[in-house]
Amino acid sequence: MHKDRHPTEFRTLVTLGESTTAGGWSSHPNRCWASRLAALISDIQAHPITLHNVGIGANVISTASPCYPHSGKPAANERLDKHVFAHQPDLLVVSYGLNDARGGTPLDLFGRELATLIDAIRAGVDPLIVLPGPYFMTDFAVDQPHWAHANIELFHHYNDRIATIARDKYCLYVDLLAAYNGTPWMVHHDGVHANDLGHLIVANKIFEVLAQHCSGLSLHTRALEQSAPRWRDESVLRADYGH
Repeated sequence: MHKDRHPTEFRTLVTLGESTTAGGWSSHPNRCWASRLAALISDIQAHPITLHNVGIGANVISTASPCYPHSGKPAANERLDKHVFAHQPDLLVVSYGLNDARGGTPLDLFGRELATLIDAIRAGVDPLIVLPGPYFMTDFAVDQPHWAHANIELFHHYNDRIATIARDKYCLYVDLLAAYNGTPWMVHHDGVHANDLGHLIVANKIFEVLAQHCSGLSLHTRALEQSAPRWRDESVLRADYGH
């Protein structure tokens, strides 16, 4: 049996992460995975969730990351006060790994910084924390040498480390590499970011994990079971066969 991680409806979602979290390169703000996830949650709850998407392109986990000087600043560990604590989320998605892997952050350093970040978050607010692994991408041969340190094998190592930290720190883990399943047409033509289909898959996968562990998402539909009118009518279909 899954332990119930959130028996009430969610109020506030913060998505902390990199460029794909920010929306790159979805064709519309509503097609970004963060927006789609908020819409899925709002659709099943009695009350909508409030979304604060604080993804920043080229962002990294920490000022200790070797690629920090070339990154989209501030790093995750610099912006908790304004971008997380100020919103008082009860649901927080922390999506890092892709840029740190590409930027040459050693796996052990990344793991320590992610674990430290989680501890710092919980010292200021106590949301349910979701840790997705890195997204799938197809082009690791970028023009900028400081972002050219990764390959798909390293992404799988990052993925495994994030899963371990999620277990050790009592967070929910989402395997996005498995969700993509190596499918290139879920990736934008730049070879790095999710396209609209990729964003949809990411949102659905995160929602699936939430649904498996958070009974609060079922409260509204379980209440509707008691009073919703029966709308099914197969009489025309059955009449076609004269039964």
